Amino acid sequence: MRGGLAAIAELTSRRCDKQNERARWACDGWDSVAGEVACALGVSPKKASAQMTLSLTLRHRLPQVAALYAQGKVSYRVISTIAWRTHFVDDNAALLDAIDTALAQRAAAFGELSDYKLDHAIDYWVSRHDPDALRTTQTKERTRDLYVGKKHDDRDTTAVWGRLYASDAAVLDRRLMQLVAGICDDDPRSIAERRADALGALAAGAPRLACRCPRPDCPAAGNDGRAAGVVIHVLTDATAPPAPTRPSPPQQKPETVGLLAPDKIIPTPLLVELIRSGATISAVRTPTDTPEPGYVPSAKLAEFLRCRDLTCRFPGCEQPAEFCDIDHTTAHPAGPTHPSNLKCLCR
Repeated sequence: MRGGLAAIAELTSRRCDKQNERARWACDGWDSVAGEVACALGVSPKKASAQMTLSLTLRHRLPQVAALYAQGKVSYRVISTIAWRTHFVDDNAALLDAIDTALAQRAAAFGELSDYKLDHAIDYWVSRHDPDALRTTQTKERTRDLYVGKKHDDRDTTAVWGRLYASDAAVLDRRLMQLVAGICDDDPRSIAERRADALGALAAGAPRLACRCPRPDCPAAGNDGRAAGVVIHVLTDATAPPAPTRPSPPQQKPETVGLLAPDKIIPTPLLVELIRSGATISAVRTPTDTPEPGYVPSAKLAEFLRCRDLTCRFPGCEQPAEFCDIDHTTAHPAGPTHPSNLKCLCR
C-alpha cells in the first residue's frame, strides 16, 4: 500500500501538471488518471481521486510525514488524518515545512490515539504555526449535510442521518408529527415507526400517512402513495405468459426475495408490502437470439439490460444502471443490437 501511494503520486504528477489550469476539470487528465487508478485498485473513481489527492499532499506538502509512512513508522489512518487536518494551510513553503517537521517528529506516537485525540494532537501543532488553517474554525453552517446509508445497512431498512438548520429541523419535526397525528390510535406501529413511515410519505409527496389498523371503516386507511415511485421488475422467459398486474397472495411462505439496484436485498415481506401499497409491476422478458434492427435498443431490451447489469460495467464503478448509457461493445452496424453486444456504461 505504501508503494502504491508513491506510484499513484508519480502517475498523477505526470498526467496532471500543476501549472495546467485544467488539471482538475471534470473531464481532463485528473479524470483519466482516476479511471486508471480505479481500475487497477478495484475501487470507484471517487475513491481513486481521494487516493490521488492524498498522494500529492504527501509528496508536495508533507514529505517528512510521507517518509515515515514509507518506512512503516506511521499508519494509513494517521497520514490520511494529517493530510485532512492540514488541508487549509497556505501553500507557503516555510510554513508547510515547519508543520511537516513538527508532525513528523511526533507522528510515530499518534497511532495509539483515538480519532478524537488524534484530531486534537494534529490541530495543536497546526495552530502553533497557522491558527487560521484549523478546520475547527469553520462555521457550523458548513457541516450541514444529509446522508442516506447504502451498503452496510440491514436488508429492509436504511439509516438516514444528517445536520440541518435548526429552523428546518423544527419544521420537519412538526410536519412529521402532523402526519402521525392523522392516523388512529389502533395503528399497530410505535411512535418511532410512525415517524419513520411519515418521512417516507413526505418524500413521496403524500399529503397523509395511511393507517394500518384492522378497522374497515377507519377514515385514515388506504394507500398513501409511498410505493407509487417503486417499479418491481419481474424477470420471465420470453415464452412465458404476461405477469399479473397484482400477484395473488401466496398460499405458503414465499422463498424469493427482491433486489433493489444496485445490490440491496429486499426481503419478501417488504416486497409484498410494496406490491400491496401500489408499486408498479413490470415484466422483463429474456430477449430472443435475433438482434434488433436499429441502433437504439427498444424500451423492453433496455429494461432487460439495466436489470441484468444493475450497475455500470466499468471495473470498480457502482453507478446504478438506470443512470448509465447503453453502449455497443462492437460499434454498430458491425456489432448487433443484442444483449451479447450491449452493456451499461456511465459517462
